[in-house]
This record gives sequence, structure tokens and C-alpha cells, in this order.
Amino acid sequence: MPKSKSKNQKSKKQAVKETPTLSLKEQLAQKRKAAQARKEFISLVTSATFGSVFFGILLFFVGGIKAALPGVLGIFVISLSYKYPRQALYAFIIYVPIGGTITYYLGNSPILQLAKDAFYVPALIGLWQTCRKQGLPIIIPQGIKIPLYIVFACSLLTLLFINGGQQFNPPSVGLLEKATQEIPLGMGILGLKVFLGYVPLIGCAYYLIRDKRDFLFLSRLQISLILICCVLGFIQYFLLLTGVCKGTRGLEGNALFVTSLEARCYFGGALLYSPEEGVIRLPGTFVAPWQWAWFLISSTFFTFATGFTDPSPMWRLIGLGSLVTVFINAVISGQRISLALVPICFGILLLLTGQLGNLKRFIPIGIGLVLVLGIAMVTNPEVVQQRTESFTGRWEASPPQDFIVQQFEENWKNVDGPLGSGLGRATNSARVMGKTKLVETYYPKVLFEVGILGVLAFLGLVTSLTIIGFKTYRSIKNRNFRSYGAALWVFILFISYNTYYYPLDVDPVAVYYWFFAGVLFKLPELEKQDKEEADPQQKNKKKRLKTI
Repeated sequence: MPKSKSKNQKSKKQAVKETPTLSLKEQLAQKRKAAQARKEFISLVTSATFGSVFFGILLFFVGGIKAALPGVLGIFVISLSYKYPRQALYAFIIYVPIGGTITYYLGNSPILQLAKDAFYVPALIGLWQTCRKQGLPIIIPQGIKIPLYIVFACSLLTLLFINGGQQFNPPSVGLLEKATQEIPLGMGILGLKVFLGYVPLIGCAYYLIRDKRDFLFLSRLQISLILICCVLGFIQYFLLLTGVCKGTRGLEGNALFVTSLEARCYFGGALLYSPEEGVIRLPGTFVAPWQWAWFLISSTFFTFATGFTDPSPMWRLIGLGSLVTVFINAVISGQRISLALVPICFGILLLLTGQLGNLKRFIPIGIGLVLVLGIAMVTNPEVVQQRTESFTGRWEASPPQDFIVQQFEENWKNVDGPLGSGLGRATNSARVMGKTKLVETYYPKVLFEVGILGVLAFLGLVTSLTIIGFKTYRSIKNRNFRSYGAALWVFILFISYNTYYYPLDVDPVAVYYWFFAGVLFKLPELEKQDKEEADPQQKNKKKRLKTI
């Protein structure tokens, strides 16, 4: 015992010696810097508060409280996001999975549907200005620059010639027909924002992560968000099951089979809950059930990555616990697509990331997952049977492959030309600007909007991203970084060529696809930093962004 105490005392003394002591001058400089930062923050908050309140009063007289409240919050958030882009990007990632719930709690204003961009756009502008000053590229990796420019050029041609033609030379109408009021250029701008607006998130994520600590914080934050949302999704199902929320039970006719905002149950938006008819579609924390389904599908990749690669045993356990909640919600949500793809994605991850061969880690995890899911299935056999029958019935009635082919054929015949029918013409969020068409599969939707040239250009972009992502993760030697990178690459591969539904157009996949691509491209640099810390004499003098 005395020897161990002496060793501890020696290690403490060594740690004290290794920690550099600051001179009085340096301490004063740090205090001045902190005081200056505090002064700037107070000044900014004061100015933003007065400005947003003034603007909110004007909006109140024009559109009432539903317009005033989002306006006040929007101006305040935009001001802070521009000044503090780092914190804004974290707020952006936190807001994405809970935005649907917040939207309906604050009155369901159309402005709130774009609220997350109040974090993203100012942060992007601030980041771009910082990159210009430091001579750093905003487009990461450089290999996607030319394909991205080609897609952007095709989109601009469609915007100018197709949307512009519709704006300034609208089609003639019959003698007794009334011309529809449309803003095709506004629709095109909204469509372009949905199509390519989140591509810069690659650079945002790349510069957001400065070191391994930032990487672990981000990955664990994502897992925490997934776990919270899945727990809320389970609570939502329990409230409907016990009758606290009525759902669509007791309605008549077609109302029994259609999602309804009036049936909303505390979290998220429109839902369908008619168990007596065998139909359930829960939205979780999102606006619509489809978004919840794709959140669960994408969460499979992130929970898998953390569950198998995090250096902390506690966080590996939390990651695997989150993965279990994803599986459970895939069953109870009533969404056939998540019920099918969550286990398929898990199996693909096991094969392509090599974790299946890591028996020491896989066997206990596999046994744990089987036990938990087995208990859940045994205690709820009716739910499992109902979902399975729903899935097989829908597959037999309308096989996905036939549906995709039919969508391609229909839109190939109806598209106006090689430049498409106009940006935003098949984008749901652009319907406020004019008439839109419902296209339920992604690449036929792109074909309809920007034509065959735009489809080929976009395929070139995602193919470049996928190939570079593969080379990036294969270049990593660190086992944990490599496994995490492999999981992200499988996610990118899966979403790049998926055409069923349009996840790249809506939250959360429209955000996660580009953002976590940036995380993947940062991993080799984090590995280099680890090596530099182990051997300080071989430090890489490459420029790094230090001000975000």
C-alpha cells in the first residue's frame, strides 16, 4: 500500500511538471480575450433581441402571432448562427430529428418548415468567409468539384430556360379557362435548394471536426439523439395503444386509412392509427411517417458504427442499445420500408465492414440483440404478425421493382425535354409556388425536373462521392476509424443509388447523407493527428481551420 501511494504521488508530480505553467502576462492576455468575447456576445444578443422584436411587431400586424413568433425566433437565431457557426452546426444537427415536433408545438407555420436553415445558412456563410481568409477549400473533397459543377450547370440551364420560359412565356389557356397563378422561377429556386442545397454540408462537417475529441462528441451526440427520438417514438405508440391518444380510431370511410394531423399524439405530426383495420403509420418525432421510417433506416448505420467502434465500453453499450430501439421502432411504427430495410442494412453492414469476422466482439453483441428482439417478439406476437402480413401483402400487390420501372416509364414519356420540366415541378415543398407533380421515386423525380442530362450528371456526382469515400476508408489503418468509416461508406453507397421514395429530398437523409460524408473524409486526418501525438517530431504542418 505505501508503495502504490508513492507511485501515485510521483505520477501526479510528473503530470504537474508536464503541464505548462502560464506566465502572468499570458494569464492576463487570456482574461482580456475572454472578457472581449463576453462583451461581443452580450452586444450581439442585445442587438439581435431588439432587432427581432421590432421585426416581430411588424409581422404581428401583417400576419398575426403565427407569423410574428417564427420571425422573432428566426432573426435571433440567424444573428447568432452567423457569429458562432460552430455552435450553429451542432444546433442544426440537434434540430433535424426534433424539428417536426417543434413545428407543430409552435403553430404549424410554413416558415417553421425551413427553421433548420436558420442555423445552417448563416453558419455556411460564416464558414465560407473564414475559408477564404485562410485559403482553404469549401468544397471537400476536391475530386467531386468537376461533377458538382456539371450538375450545377445543368440545373442552372433548367432554371433559366425551362423555369424562366414558364415564368415569362406561360402556356396559353382556353377561352373559358382561368390561368393558374404560379411563380415558376421561385419554384425553381426552391427546387434547386432542395436538390443541391445541402451539398456544402460536406465541408461544414469536415471543418467542424478539429480532432478526435470533436469526432467522438459528434458521434455520441448523434447516438444520444437517436436514442431520445426512439424512446419518444415508443412512448407515442404506448399512448396510442393505451387509448391516451385516440389516433384515427372511430372514424369512418377513407379517414380510417389516411394520415391525419388532427390525430397527432404529442410528438411529430400527422399519423394513422386504426389497429382494428390493421393499419398503423406513426411519425415519431418527424412531420410525416415516411420521414420517421427513413430516420430509422439511416440510424441503423450510425448506431452500428458507434456500437462496434467507440473506444468507450459504455458508449458501445449505448450504441447497441440505440440499435435495439431502432429495431423495435421499425416494427411498431407500421412503416413497411423500415421493417424491411433496417434488418437488411444491419446484415449488409456486418458483411461489408468485416465485423462478422470479429468474433470476440460480434458473438456477445449478436446474442444480446437476438435475446432482446426475441423477448420483444414473444411478448408481442400479434404486432409482429400484423406487420409481417402487411409487408408481404403490399409486396405481392405492388412489387417495388415494378413500381420503380413504371415510374421511370411514365416520367420518361411526360418530361418536356432533355432539360426536364422545370426545377421544383416534382418537389413537394415547392407547391406553394405553383402546380407540382407527385413522383414517388427519386431518380424518376430528378428525370422529370432536370431531364436526362441532369440525371446523368447527378449520377456522376454521387458515383464520384462513393468511389472517393471507398478509397478514403480503405486508406485508414486505425481499426476503429476504419470500421466507422466503412459504416459511413455503406450508408453513402446505399443512399446514392436508392431510388425508392425520395429520401435525398427530405429530412433527415437529405442532411445526413452529405454531412456524414464530410465526417468520413475527415477520418484520415484524425488518424494522422493520432500519429503526430505519438511522434511529435513528425507533425504535419498542413493548414487547419482554427477559428470555427
